Amino acid sequence: MKTYINPNPEQWPELAKRNTVATADLNEAVKTIFNDIRKNGSKAVKKYTGFFDGVSIENVVVTTSDIEKAVATIPSDLKNAIQIAADNIKTFHLSQKEIPTKIETTTGVFCWRESRAIDTIGIYIPGGTAPLFSTVLMLAIPAKIAGCQNIILCSPPDKNGNINPAILYAAQLTGVTQIYKVGGIQAVAAMTFGTDEIPKVSKLFGPGNQYVTAAKQYAQQLGLAIDLPAGPSELLVIADATCDPEFVASDLLSQAEHGGDSQVILVATSKAIVTKVGLAIENLKALLPRQNVVEEALKNSRALVFESIQTAIEFSNFYAPEHLILATKDAENKIDLIENAGSVFIGNYSCESAGDYASGTNHTLPTNGYAKNYSGVSLDSFVKKITFQKLTSQGIQNLGPTIELMAAAEQLEAHKNAVSIRLKKLQNG
Repeated sequence: MKTYINPNPEQWPELAKRNTVATADLNEAVKTIFNDIRKNGSKAVKKYTGFFDGVSIENVVVTTSDIEKAVATIPSDLKNAIQIAADNIKTFHLSQKEIPTKIETTTGVFCWRESRAIDTIGIYIPGGTAPLFSTVLMLAIPAKIAGCQNIILCSPPDKNGNINPAILYAAQLTGVTQIYKVGGIQAVAAMTFGTDEIPKVSKLFGPGNQYVTAAKQYAQQLGLAIDLPAGPSELLVIADATCDPEFVASDLLSQAEHGGDSQVILVATSKAIVTKVGLAIENLKALLPRQNVVEEALKNSRALVFESIQTAIEFSNFYAPEHLILATKDAENKIDLIENAGSVFIGNYSCESAGDYASGTNHTLPTNGYAKNYSGVSLDSFVKKITFQKLTSQGIQNLGPTIELMAAAEQLEAHKNAVSIRLKKLQNG
């Protein structure tokens, strides 16, 4: 990790850059696959599954029998761990349910807002070397709490044509309604248009590699709602002399192992902290099975030294990290200064892995600086907010003249007339 000492604000845009990939060819491939699947449906989906995943799938539907066989292979201790995480996620997201409150804005004028679930949502779960069954919990649990009737899950098959058993167990536990052995661009396209096997969804959730990300962005252009703009995982740690260098190093490595395009940034209050954390990274890195992935990610990463926590937090707000760890003295007293972050971890014992798995908060978060204007997934992500209003006869008489004056000023006579007719009838008894 290259170290920068007291970089001035003019340097910050360069230091906040994420690792980007050329997208022109990728976007063209996405369009080609989408057009093929829109035209040829399931036949095209299976063609691309064979091409990208190297397996021929006749029936993409995961059956009850498939799930039962998978569940039988899950060790009991893992089942218990998943259940604990699920309970915590459920508890946290249940707390986000809103009770409608009627507000009388003017005497006789009542306004309120209610939530309605999105009927059909799609969940994309990556497979491969890191099957993210934890993401099933993070997405299906709030969807179920929100009241989504149809929860569609797509995940790529392995070389034997199967989905990872832990993904299937988590899906069964959380009430996913339909599961399909489809991954990549073809899964996103199938859920965008619908095929004779896979339903069209109203909103799509879930992480993925650069291909899935590009496919989701293209689907959004076609009118499908998505959870949020997402890219490679990222973590920023602010550390002072009270930090434990091994803790900080372990957090940086945990995020780096997501992928070679991940980015981790250490912001410290002294060069000595950077040196200690760097040594700890070297020692801990040697023990990791995904060492090549970690080393690739560290090439995209850097360390910055600022003299004050205030400046460190200012840089963090500028960077807007997906994950932010405050490994500092009186960390909780600093949270009012945090303006841009997906999820914040406070103090030496609040490792980022807790939020990834089991503390209860959602780990589907904005990356690539989008924490400046996007929130992570929550219960609100699975509902629409509908406003209601009710005017009594007294209410329209109290508010009517205001509406008439404003409508007339905008030269919208029909708007004014909708009020005037009511007021005249009330005046005439």
